Amino acid sequence: MYRVLVADRVDMVLVDMLRSSGFEVDYRPGISRDELISIIGDYDVLVVRGRLRIDGEVLKAAGRLRVIARAGVGLDNIDLDYARKLGVRVVNAPAAPTQSVAELTIGLMIAAARRVVELNYMLRSGGVWRKGYGVELYGKRLLVVGFGRIGRRVAEIAKAIGMRVYAYDVVDVSGVAEAMGVGVVGDLREGIGMADVVSLHVPLTPDTYHMVNSETIEWFREGAILVNTSRGAVVDAAAVLRGLEEGRLYAYAADVLEHEPPATEAEWRLVRHPRVVLTPHIGSQTREAQRRVAVETAKRIMEVLGVGQG
Repeated sequence: MYRVLVADRVDMVLVDMLRSSGFEVDYRPGISRDELISIIGDYDVLVVRGRLRIDGEVLKAAGRLRVIARAGVGLDNIDLDYARKLGVRVVNAPAAPTQSVAELTIGLMIAAARRVVELNYMLRSGGVWRKGYGVELYGKRLLVVGFGRIGRRVAEIAKAIGMRVYAYDVVDVSGVAEAMGVGVVGDLREGIGMADVVSLHVPLTPDTYHMVNSETIEWFREGAILVNTSRGAVVDAAAVLRGLEEGRLYAYAADVLEHEPPATEAEWRLVRHPRVVLTPHIGSQTREAQRRVAVETAKRIMEVLGVGQG
């Protein structure tokens, strides 16, 4: 019998699917790192989300571990190289949150363009009934940076509301982009420079860390909107703040920060800035997405271990 430790809060469908297939499942969503290290050696499978860092220290203590399952998309909290060295398979559920994240991306984009948060705050805090001008997204040029599942879905929705969509990726996406009626930009600087809205959908890697920084913020055309629903560390908060204060950026909308919750002066200033819309990493936090994540994660675990669902 395989033993599974679920170390983060997940839809209970995942637990039920594994138990019905003969797994022994311990559900410990609030487990601390120290507790995890002390007991991980007793388990064959570890299920996590983004709360815990699964690094060499954890993996060294995991003597019988065969699978790490990330109930979600991003794998940047898992030491993939060390896990591979130990023969531990790492699986995730990349397709499950696509629709939810894409919908939030468009929602943030609209909120930023129409100054929804700023004007709502004025009304709620002081009863100020003051109309403020925003901008339409119709006809605007959107650059989708990272044209994977989520980027493509964002492009589809954006096209439906009349935006002119372009894609940039480090791999060749010309075929799928052409089929969708999306233009392809080969140079990131050129793409950012022509875009009214830039939406980031890239994984966090050494190459993408602070890809929006003090240099690249100068590439944006005046009055552009920047949206980030990928990873917080892709953006340098201080550079974005300067872009807003100097008028380079019209608005910044994001679901992520480099430190969550905010930890630096620049991040707190972003949180409080009137032209910033920030949500606390809720991209996949819908009932529908979490159910899909649970089902996909359970299936991947069973597939790796060769166990059929009962």
